[in-house]
Amino acid sequence: MPAVGGMDRGTGKAYPGNLTPYVTVTCIVAAMGGLIFGYDIGISGGVTSMKPFLRKFFPSVARKQDEAANNMINEYCQYDSETLTLFTSSLYLAALLSSLVASTVTRKFGRKLSMLFGGLLFLAGALINGFAKAVWMLILGRILLGFGIGFANQSVPLYLSEMAPYRYRGALNIGFQLSITVGILIANVLNYYFAKIKGGWGWRLSLGGAMVPALIISVGSLVLPDTPNSMIERGQHDEARSKLQRIRGVDDVHEEFNDLVAASEASKLVEHPWRNLLQKKYRPHLTVAILIPFFQQLTGINVIMFYAPVLFNTIGFGAQAALMSAVITGGVNVAATLVSIYGVDKWGRRFLFLEGGVQMLICQAVVAACIGAKFGIDGSPGDLPRWYAIVVVLFICIYVAGFAWSWGPLGWLVPSEIFPLEIRSAAQSINVSVNMLFTFAVAQVFLNMLCHLKFGLFLFFAFFVVVMSIFIYFFIPETKGIPIEEMGQVWKNHWYWSRYVGEHDFVPNGGVEMGKAKV
Repeated sequence: MPAVGGMDRGTGKAYPGNLTPYVTVTCIVAAMGGLIFGYDIGISGGVTSMKPFLRKFFPSVARKQDEAANNMINEYCQYDSETLTLFTSSLYLAALLSSLVASTVTRKFGRKLSMLFGGLLFLAGALINGFAKAVWMLILGRILLGFGIGFANQSVPLYLSEMAPYRYRGALNIGFQLSITVGILIANVLNYYFAKIKGGWGWRLSLGGAMVPALIISVGSLVLPDTPNSMIERGQHDEARSKLQRIRGVDDVHEEFNDLVAASEASKLVEHPWRNLLQKKYRPHLTVAILIPFFQQLTGINVIMFYAPVLFNTIGFGAQAALMSAVITGGVNVAATLVSIYGVDKWGRRFLFLEGGVQMLICQAVVAACIGAKFGIDGSPGDLPRWYAIVVVLFICIYVAGFAWSWGPLGWLVPSEIFPLEIRSAAQSINVSVNMLFTFAVAQVFLNMLCHLKFGLFLFFAFFVVVMSIFIYFFIPETKGIPIEEMGQVWKNHWYWSRYVGEHDFVPNGGVEMGKAKV
């Protein structure tokens, strides 16, 4: 029996190929699809802390802020508004729905077209939000933004995993998460400066600025090549072989190309990929597609990233100080993601998952203690000393760093690299849908939970950090350095998943068992 977690190394295949400038540039351009997701995460929390924006669209929240400043209501409850949370969370419900449609588009028409749809929908949403005159326009714009994010998040991680040489797949795929963090940082910086514009209309620039990342992914999708996997799926074998040779930088791509063709032929026998996900041999894949994004959202990171300015404002920072604190955490997020890019193919996925979990757990406990000691239950901290603010921001930054080099990038990388081709688009849609469902749920209930749980909210998320770290330790095998078409082999020697995956379920050529593929 192998070690806990299953350290199986697959079939030991080593396809020839190099990290060519062509594939590097291609993956960088594709990864910029994450900008739209990151920009939105960063921008939404910032504008909801801007007084002119609140007075125009959410006057009840603006009144609560004034009452909290005069100690008339609990500090924890000043942002508790169902309409405000609907503004934030409606995007993620839309992303959930569109990711299901994106599966079919990605499978039948290629990864590029899904990226293009994502960019154009996001562009339309940004325009409506920037010119919004009423709450319904804000929510309509958010829904269109969500449709765009659903398409982009479904297609970009798949694109990166299929284009990258297997030895560098982790680093190149994490480019997507790096792009998300850069988008968050840019949004936080823009919020800080736009909030200072006289006349109080800076929020329009913040919301309308989403047009820039939308144009980047739209134009990028037009110039990017399609992946060899996608070309083979659509019968373009000669073009796929030529493209694979250019991507790998070598002429000898015979073995890898044949494995891709075998996987594609097997996948065509699958008439119902969604139903196929329920087969016993795909039990580990389905479990990962559901639990990884579920746990990723229950780390509590979106509490920080969505509502960083709101959160800092709630715990006693002024509006400008809150926006600056969000800029600081955004910078830490970017820097820590670079650490993950450096280490993911060197240290492995499991090490980063587990180290990040321990780091987040400690920080959440410390932040809960700090806020509890100063705010207590009534949420009236009095005058907050400078050292207190520094300690809170420091530990939140350490927490963000732990997430940014572990569950942030790996939550997208690991699911996207483990799915066999015959279920890849459908399984990735499950992954994105679960991610968006729980992002929506957390965004929808956070402000209400903050009002009722108070500082205990951090302990709530800390509990899930413990649970998900246990899950990683026992149930997630190491996938570092394994060719994507050979990934099915890692489950056969796993102490637990081997009971679901039979010896003949995943054949060595990268396909599935040909005789049992059809349903």
